[in-house]
Amino acid sequence: MSRTYDLVHRTTYSYANVVTDSYGRTTMTPRDVPGQSCLSTSVEIEPAPADTNQWVDYFGNRTTYFGVTTPHTRLVVTSRSTIEVTRQAPDPAALPVVGWHEVARRVAAGEVGRLDPSIVDLREALLPSPHVTFADEVRDWAAPTFATDRPMVEVLIELAHRIRTELAYRSGSTTVHTTQAQLLAQRAGVCQDFAHLMIAALRLHGLPARYSSGYIETRPPAGREKLRGADASHAWVSAWVPGAGWVEVDPTNDQLVDDRYVLLGWGRDYDDVPPLRGVIFTEGSGSRLTVSVDLVPSGSEPFA
Repeated sequence: MSRTYDLVHRTTYSYANVVTDSYGRTTMTPRDVPGQSCLSTSVEIEPAPADTNQWVDYFGNRTTYFGVTTPHTRLVVTSRSTIEVTRQAPDPAALPVVGWHEVARRVAAGEVGRLDPSIVDLREALLPSPHVTFADEVRDWAAPTFATDRPMVEVLIELAHRIRTELAYRSGSTTVHTTQAQLLAQRAGVCQDFAHLMIAALRLHGLPARYSSGYIETRPPAGREKLRGADASHAWVSAWVPGAGWVEVDPTNDQLVDDRYVLLGWGRDYDDVPPLRGVIFTEGSGSRLTVSVDLVPSGSEPFA
């Protein structure tokens, strides 16, 4: 079984004054990974860049660099891709039964299997990072889940369920600089906050976890509720389970990742995989940002 999607992700910056130069980097091209193939892709930039190049970053994500040297008051970056997804959500009952204490012990001891990620990748996924901190508030919040040595899969499912039920999804309630302590104090956030919280809880206990960035299908079948975070880029968590590899969990929607998801890339946290970042040169100040995302089954309708 497979599903094929057409994806359009458009970012528009409108500036109050003329910008003489814009230099940017995108992470807007879906990865080729087991269960997902990018059949075609392009990144369009308006005004046309004087220079552009594609690259694969440290984490294996596909990026595009560009430099616009034409004076402008509006910058539009549009990514278009067609993706085939065959990924199925794993059956929790079929995943290896290994206690979280044992997972932490194996990573600390450098004991990984032949088909598992390298010990360097796993230990890197244990470290604090710009948006994932080892705060006492996170440890206290996570304590009930880690009170006993439970199977790793149960830990992942419970953390996702607690985030979904204990915290409210509220657009605009946080910024990219919101900490896990602030999130827990206000009990509201968005998908990247929830992913960062779950990653922090896992890493605090010696369990490798990384940040996954991508999208969810925006149009659910008739009678099914629209998923949270479906109108923009989405974020979820990949956690290592020995014998299963990286298991992907979406705490925002309290579920394992399936064929409704398209992966852009992964890293330590959001700072490694923002869809677009850069620098501009202008004598003015102020800008307005608009983002639109469409991810629909191929052939549903034409895109703008």
